[in-house]
Amino acid sequence: MSTSPTTARSVTKTVTIGRPATDVFAFLADAANWPAWAIVNVKAIEPTDEPDWWLMTTPHGPAKLRIRCNAELGILDHDYVEDRASWQVPARVVANGTGAEFMITFFQPPAFTDAFFDEQIALVDTELATLKHVLETGA
Repeated sequence: MSTSPTTARSVTKTVTIGRPATDVFAFLADAANWPAWAIVNVKAIEPTDEPDWWLMTTPHGPAKLRIRCNAELGILDHDYVEDRASWQVPARVVANGTGAEFMITFFQPPAFTDAFFDEQIALVDTELATLKHVLETGA
């Protein structure tokens, strides 16, 4: 009898942005821009002495962020580390005509209850709406 591989619950969110994919990618690839759009989860951010890592202030305490990006492929995967859990978040920017699609997938960390994960995923809609607004209006 073989066992099935364990899979995590996941949710993928997408937002259409009326800006060229190169602009959207450049904005998201710079972690210093994250407090402007990730308004629920990133209160402040600063570089660390560790290459590619940023220290974030979040509603749940300090956390670290590393963006692993590839402009040619539109890859914006990032690593998130905090006291309760750490995980990888796959994300992509792809061209859609003269605009772009930003897609981000969240896997439920084992330390998160279903209810807490659902609450956090619901908050992502606010952040994606803010991202769209910031990039389309320059606000």
